[in-house]
Amino acid sequence: MTTDTTTEKPGISAAIIVSEGRVLMVRRRVSEGELMWQFPAGQIEDGEAAEDAAVRETVEETGLVVTSIKLLGERVHPKTGRLMSYTACEPVQGEARVADEEELDAVAWVAHGEIKEYVPYGLFGPVQEYLDEALPH
Repeated sequence: MTTDTTTEKPGISAAIIVSEGRVLMVRRRVSEGELMWQFPAGQIEDGEAAEDAAVRETVEETGLVVTSIKLLGERVHPKTGRLMSYTACEPVQGEARVADEEELDAVAWVAHGEIKEYVPYGLFGPVQEYLDEALPH
């Protein structure tokens, strides 16, 4: 069985990182200078597991070393049409900061009650459920 992947864009893997009762979000520099808050994320490379991509992208974007706990789920993102994977992670070492200044503008540790201010259109169901359990509110 062969699959033609040349026409498909690679999937995106996002890291859902919880520490001290907050979740890490990054503000991306997207087109036309519009800034958007989301989770650390990036393209899954050939042969790379979604969980490994989430760990790698977190280090590249924020300098924070994390370990993956479990894959929370996958979906086709309603805004981008890209396949998205979401992996729960926990910090191992370092401090979250803007490590990739071309891609990111800011990082923030967000409390449960503040998520709607950062992501007004709501989170993917399994991610929201995980955060409902993992974060105090």
